[in-house]
Amino acid sequence: MISLTIEGRPVQVPEGSTVLDAARKAGVYVPTLCHDPDLKPYGACRLCLVEVEGVKGYPASCTLPANNGMVVRTDTQALNQLRRGIVELLVAEGHDNCMACAKNNRCELQRIGAYVGLTKVRYEQVHRGIPVDDSNPFFYRDLDKCILCARCVRACAEVEFVNAIDYGGRGYDAVIATMGNRPLTQSNCESCGECVDQCPVGALVRKKNVMPTREVRTTCAYCGVGCGLVLGLRGDEIVQVRGDDDAPVNHGTLCVKGRFGVEFVHHKDRLRTPLMKKDGQFVPISWDEALDIISERLARYSGSEYASVASGRCTNEDNYVFQKFTRGVMGSNSIDHCARL
Repeated sequence: MISLTIEGRPVQVPEGSTVLDAARKAGVYVPTLCHDPDLKPYGACRLCLVEVEGVKGYPASCTLPANNGMVVRTDTQALNQLRRGIVELLVAEGHDNCMACAKNNRCELQRIGAYVGLTKVRYEQVHRGIPVDDSNPFFYRDLDKCILCARCVRACAEVEFVNAIDYGGRGYDAVIATMGNRPLTQSNCESCGECVDQCPVGALVRKKNVMPTREVRTTCAYCGVGCGLVLGLRGDEIVQVRGDDDAPVNHGTLCVKGRFGVEFVHHKDRLRTPLMKKDGQFVPISWDEALDIISERLARYSGSEYASVASGRCTNEDNYVFQKFTRGVMGSNSIDHCARL
């Protein structure tokens, strides 16, 4: 373990940790836009600058290794003046209508601006007039709001291993681009939405952007992997989905189905109660009645008279119980699975 002091608070962190890791463990806020625990340290935004006793300059804490005996300051007048200048430049290049932005009250740049005390921008705002890419069915890409933190690029490369986007252009013309700067739908983007969740500003936002009022944890029903979901609810409607960072299966990452494929839950044709055909018509019955009927009729068969088909949309645990029922209760080895679809 390495021992150091941050803002007067002693803290111990494992060898290999950064100063930013130590600050977060000590409960000290250090602003950052390009950093995420799931991504490799990058040091691009220069907002996590710190002062280290005996060290000249202002190193970026996200790439600075923690060493024994370090004395670190994170909230000085000089640091906040530097940060305020950086935020001013970022705001000057983007849209300033926060109230009309989908990321209002969830924008990390907005939060850091308040932290450093930014009240006005001294520079004339310049919009580059880049058209919004709305080709993706699930999210918008507005490069006029992009701050070039590269979190989307790194998430696509380091988390999803797709590499659909990267830096394009140089200097003031630099943008996050697809191959040939084509729309997302003409790239190898898989629409997983990892970049959308990583974006700290309004450059990548969902097309269905409704703020949830509460959240519920659950398990994705699309396949047997069992990814953890956090559902954002507005009343009884699912309006947003994100990966559960604490889920041991997916650690917060999701595929396109898990993140965006939720509308079937509220589809008007979704069955909400068992149906039984009576006189040629399906009529609703209770769950107890349905289970009694199924168990009574299954009891008429055994062994080779019985076969079952499991579902890839059930959890591994459900499918395990189903095959035990087929073999142990019904006495049959005839069980198949839809995993080939």
